[in-house]
Amino acid sequence: MIEDKTIAVVVPAYNEETQIGTVIETMPDFVDRIIIVNDCSTDKTSEIVQEYIEKQNPVKKLPEKEKAKKNRYNRAEQVADRINSEEMKYFASSEVVNKKPETDRIILINLLKNSGVGAAIARGYKWCKDNDIDVTAVMAGDGQMDPDELYDICKPVTEENIDYVKGNRLIHRSAWLVIPKVRFFGNSILSILTKMASGYWHVSDTQTGYTAISKKALNSIRLYDIYKSYGMPNDMLVKLNIAFCTLKEVEIKPIYDIGEKSKMKVMKVIPKISWLLFKSFFKRLWIKYLFRDFHPLFLLYNLSFVLFIFAIPFAVDIIEKVFTKGESILGNNLLIFVFLVISGFQSLLFAMWMDIQDNERLYKS
Repeated sequence: MIEDKTIAVVVPAYNEETQIGTVIETMPDFVDRIIIVNDCSTDKTSEIVQEYIEKQNPVKKLPEKEKAKKNRYNRAEQVADRINSEEMKYFASSEVVNKKPETDRIILINLLKNSGVGAAIARGYKWCKDNDIDVTAVMAGDGQMDPDELYDICKPVTEENIDYVKGNRLIHRSAWLVIPKVRFFGNSILSILTKMASGYWHVSDTQTGYTAISKKALNSIRLYDIYKSYGMPNDMLVKLNIAFCTLKEVEIKPIYDIGEKSKMKVMKVIPKISWLLFKSFFKRLWIKYLFRDFHPLFLLYNLSFVLFIFAIPFAVDIIEKVFTKGESILGNNLLIFVFLVISGFQSLLFAMWMDIQDNERLYKS
């Protein structure tokens, strides 16, 4: 516990037989529960974790989650409890291996089908939500996250009531020297796209999985709808922003070459996550700034897109005249094209400025 608040760590693991033992053994004492979600590994990950479960000593039971009392004023809470009890069918099929999960510190959840790192984390989040954990952190099963930094990741949630805290390796002084250049480049590109898609304009190192989330934030999003693969951290930021959750970043060390084997192919992942972020931007725009809380930036963003679309036929006409017919481009079409493009950029810049200003309140330094 930290500040009398329960702490759990979700550890997604896929073929981590060489590393998972180290992750378990180095977990700080203040962690109340270690939720290892085995993503249908083909090696001995599950067997190794079970050995640790058999050797562990019983720990104190977690406080029971209170259900909403039935009265005329809290029907909304009752509906939320009902939905929470019925939503398990939307998660990846799984089984809890523990015989005594109430008093086991290490909890092993085996996914019955390989479902992706996002699906594994979502399942771990679900366990923590059902057990009313106050702060839920995520650490990778490959040992790439320093357990000594976990307290700093969790502290803003327990002491400052921050909803979501994430590590940031890019601001560490050794980032450019330690992080592989291809990963650094890919991370930087995705961070730029995630700024625009999520609304957290000051965020960077969006691909880090070292995070901590509050109980309130866990209950504010649909966990089963989290992106199933490596775009999960980006998708989480969009969902949290739509839910008006506060965010803080903590400097962490970049750790590589400690025996881990990366399963992510950077050049294959970037296009997929980029498409995810493109769709997520419009989702955030419509849900947050039209349906939940109307804001003029919704109109300005969409006006800029409409103006750019209207400019396309004129751009095609100008290109055809210059490169195919060799004609002069001076005329009404050029004036209309310039007007549409300039107006579009003005609307886009004003919308982005409003977006940045509106989301300043959610990013805590």
